[in-house]
Amino acid sequence: MSSILSFRDLEVWQLGIDLVVDVYQATEAFPVAERYGLTSQMRRAAVSIPANVAEGHARRSDGAYLNHIRIALSSQAELATQIEVASRLDFLSRDRAEPLLAAIDRLRQMLHGLRRSLERRRQTASALS
Repeated sequence: MSSILSFRDLEVWQLGIDLVVDVYQATEAFPVAERYGLTSQMRRAAVSIPANVAEGHARRSDGAYLNHIRIALSSQAELATQIEVASRLDFLSRDRAEPLLAAIDRLRQMLHGLRRSLERRRQTASALS
């Protein structure tokens, strides 16, 4: 296993960046009237996920890192909801929405795994002090 030197080495961050690109591409065809509405909200929520992973990793404090992972989890839930709304409004076809939702679900699982790992590490450090 290679060592994690940067947030860029984290698979969860890499998948988050891939999701951002996918969301930007998916929202390009949204109605112009949604440019400052759902399009903007979805893009900001998508960017928030890897941005919070990166910021939390850079904090070098397990407590701060955990907080940023929780924010990333909130953003992925927000994005999943927005994709469902976009699909129901026929801005996204089901064929386009389903892979996005699958990617979000994979990201959610990885974020929960990272959260659990950080919580265990924090508990171990607390028990040792």
